Amino acid sequence: MSAARQATAADTRALTEMLARAFYDDPVFRWLFPDDRKRLVQSRRYFAGRARILLRQGESYTVDGCASAAMWARPGEWHDPPLDVLRQFAQLVPALGRRIPRSLAGLRVIEERHPATPHWYLSVLGTDPTRQGEGLGSAVLQPVLGECDRLEIPAYLETGTERNVSFYTRHGFRVTERVELPDGPPMWLMWRDPR
Repeated sequence: MSAARQATAADTRALTEMLARAFYDDPVFRWLFPDDRKRLVQSRRYFAGRARILLRQGESYTVDGCASAAMWARPGEWHDPPLDVLRQFAQLVPALGRRIPRSLAGLRVIEERHPATPHWYLSVLGTDPTRQGEGLGSAVLQPVLGECDRLEIPAYLETGTERNVSFYTRHGFRVTERVELPDGPPMWLMWRDPR
């Protein structure tokens, strides 16, 4: 298994490409970007924005070759700065088109349920489809989960893929709620107490 290392701004392009591939068939991304021919391009824009925001916190991890990544927000810093939100939204407006109200309603459903208790927030975890099953996702999770346990701080995430629930459960997360996106797929909200 590859060892995790801290991701840097120099990894942005490789991480963006890998995450767009990793989330191509994700139910939430299919809901956001339903056109199969355009989804990779639209997802790249989304992940470029997430990388720009989250890499600044210094809590994103990858492996050599950027085949997997976990991008975390530190306790108390999960809510993106307003200017960053506006920039990212402006880049996504053309892709969302008439789906903007539905997409914003879905975001509101998720944000309203975000825990107030201080926690590490796993914003993004993805592994290149050609490398899944090699333990890379587990490897990139470990640096922050180790800190969670050492400092006795919980962690939180949302996933829109049911098969991911068992993966996260193996890492100590438990489902706290299942919510339906407007006219869309379910999402599982998951919490992890420190071990």
